Amino acid sequence: MNDRNGQPRRRRFVDTLKAVSWAFFGVRKGRSHEHDMRELNPLHVILVGLLLAAVFIVVLVMLARFAAA
Repeated sequence: MNDRNGQPRRRRFVDTLKAVSWAFFGVRKGRSHEHDMRELNPLHVILVGLLLAAVFIVVLVMLARFAAA
């Protein structure tokens, strides 16, 4: 399925995932950030951010349990 611009929706999700992942590390360049602001759906960015934050917390808890064992 394609979006209005003819791009596959799957690619747009991957772009959102990459943008949020780079933002977690704080290494997003200005031009890429501007492109993201124009192209990405804010709701998708929030949802992916919450998902990645939850994954990060689960990984930290697992590491803590492993270190404590």
